[in-house]
Order: sequence, then structure tokens, then C-alpha cells
Amino acid sequence: MGRLSGLDAAFLSLETPDRPMHLGAVAIFRGAVEHAGLRSLLAERAARLPALRVAGRWFPSWWPASDFDAAEHLHDYAVTDRRTFESYAAGWLAAPLDLTRPPWDVHVVTGLPDEKFAVLVKLHHSLADGAGAVALAGALLDGGASPTRATTPPAPPGLAESAALAGAVARAVRRPPVPAMLTSLSGSGSARRVAFVRLDLADVRQIRRRHGGTTNDVALAVLAGGLRQWLRTRDVPVDGRTPRALIPVNTRARGGAGGNQLSGYLCDLPVGIADPVDRLRAVRAAMDRNKAAGPTKGAGALPILADRLPPVLHRLCMPVAGVAAPLLFDTVVTNVPLPSVPLTLAGAPLAEVYPFAPLGPGHAIGFAISQYRDAVHIGLQTDRDAVPDIDVLASAIAKSCSTLHELAQ
Repeated sequence: MGRLSGLDAAFLSLETPDRPMHLGAVAIFRGAVEHAGLRSLLAERAARLPALRVAGRWFPSWWPASDFDAAEHLHDYAVTDRRTFESYAAGWLAAPLDLTRPPWDVHVVTGLPDEKFAVLVKLHHSLADGAGAVALAGALLDGGASPTRATTPPAPPGLAESAALAGAVARAVRRPPVPAMLTSLSGSGSARRVAFVRLDLADVRQIRRRHGGTTNDVALAVLAGGLRQWLRTRDVPVDGRTPRALIPVNTRARGGAGGNQLSGYLCDLPVGIADPVDRLRAVRAAMDRNKAAGPTKGAGALPILADRLPPVLHRLCMPVAGVAAPLLFDTVVTNVPLPSVPLTLAGAPLAEVYPFAPLGPGHAIGFAISQYRDAVHIGLQTDRDAVPDIDVLASAIAKSCSTLHELAQ
């Protein structure tokens, strides 16, 4: 039996009924499917994954579930159109996982247009970070290999080292009071809305060739432009405004075990800059500074600080940290890496995949990005009450990319 690392315990301790701490992914496949046969196939593959046969307790950690039945974690549903599918996915994403049993579930959804079906995968963040979740979900696909998980987290560093890191992070995250416009990015409700934004990878690459930066830099600039346009539809002043994004960074060594191995960067999104190319330049400069500082010493090293607390302290510390999170950053933008090879399930090719990260305490909008084959997919999740106009935001993000692409010709 392995024990929880400090960061694993932090995600478990942040869990509330209104703000569940799980990761999600919506994978859309081309081809017809028969419910029972696909459920049986997924159950057979899930039963072979040790990481999915454990359940969570606050203390001491994880233990094998002797009565584990993978089929109990699989469900199916039929929809009639894309709008119904988005509504179903939002309700599924909002529902907390049962932490008294292995905290994951899979829904097979049929009836999508153009003879497509979807597999919705939900996994508690205490089991894995984004890269670890990809490895687990990938093992359910055709030809997938079982990932590993660390059985014992590394020993915590000494008190002096942890205190030095805490001081560095505290100095780095200092920021002026949150401007009034950023209340548009604040929320506290439990209901969700989701949207799926697909950007052509060829367009993103053209922008990179013309203006430089990484794919992630372009995506951040596109999101900043989308937020700017969306806020303007709400008559919110945007000039000079820079909401701050927490950008998780994978610190796992190649071939490393599972669990959470994360740090992060804090990046000001240049919403207040009117020119799209200047926005991209500002993002590039900010991310270059983050990378120069490194993921273990900069302002975003909050996950590493959490990992250095004993798991028992997280029950006391995390509720306070959750309340403070909106003072440190306004949204989360996570990039989930996927294999570049074609992926299939029961022979059906994967066409689209949209990741989703937890919507943290006090936040109304969250973004998750995955590049797969010929597209960059953005999973957009919002607090339904705070952002009822998610379609306007999704459209603004797509338009932001189109504008940058036009300027890259």
C-alpha cells in the first residue's frame, strides 16, 4: 500500500461539494458503437490497472479495494444533438466523485452527430496530475500500456529548505488588489457549463512561424484575446487589465511513476493590450521569464510548497488556501500533453479530445488545452451562474485565433 504525497493530500483536502477536485476529459470517436460491448471492453481494461483499484481515505492514504468491480464505474447515456451532449457533460463534470470507493468513472455517450460517440473520463486529482491521467486513460485505449504509480513519495525536505521556498513564493506572488473587472472571473456556484473550442493546428503553426513563441504561448495569447472580447460584450473596462493565470508545469521525469508531480508558473494574461500581436509578444516575454526562473523557484511553485507539507496538515491548511486562491490568481490554464500517434478505441479513431481541470474555489472560468493530431482542443469550463454566456466566450476565443492567423499571413 502506498501513501499519499503532500500534493496528493492537498487535492483531497481541497475537495468540497461545490468545488470537486477531479480531472476530466471528453474524447470523441468516429464510428458507431454498441453500449454493452464497449462497457465490457472498458471494464476489462480498467480492471487491469492497479491505480484504479484503490480508494481514498483522509488517513492514512490509499489501500487496495478488495471488492473492486470496474463495471460499477461505467455508465452509458444517449443524446440527440450536440447541445444536449454539452449539457450532459456539464452535469457530469459538476458531480463530485464518491471518495469512499475508487474515485473515477467513465461514461459512454452515443447519439452524437455524424456517427460519433464519446467517452467521458473523470479521475480525482489526488490519484494523478494531467500527465498521469493521460497515461491512465491511454491504457483504456487500443494497445495502451499500464502506467506505474509511485508506492512511496519522496521524503520531505528539511524545515529550513521548506521555509526558504515558502518565503520565495510569498514574495513572488504579491500583487496589487484585484481590479473590479476581475469579478467577472469570480464564482462560487456548483453548477457548470462547458464548451469545446477547436483550433486548427496549421493556423497555430502559421502564427508561430510569423510571430514566434511556442504553441502554448499562442494559445495563451488567443485566450487573452478571447477574454478581452468577451469582457467587452459585458461592458467591462479592459484597457490595462491583466488577470493572472496559474499554469501547471509537469515536473515528472520521462518514464516516471504516477501521482502528482507538479509545479507551476503564474502568467499575467495581457487582456488590456488591444493589438493581438502585442498580446502575443507580452505572453512570450512573461513565459520566457517564468522559464528562466524555473518551475521550482518562481511565483507558481505553490504545488511544490504544498507537497512539502505533511499530508496530515492539509486538512487544516487547505480550506484556508482555497479561500486565498482567488487573491493569487484568477484562472487556471493547463496544457495536457497527448501522444502524437493516432489513437483508437475498439477500432474507432479518436477525432477530438477536450481536457478539463478542476474549477478552483472562487473561480468562474477554467481552461484546459490539448494538442492532438491536426488540432488544438480547448476544454472550457465555467460556473454556470457567473458565466451563463459561455457560448459568447467560446466564440470570442475562436475569433481571437482567426484574427492572429490573419495577421500572420
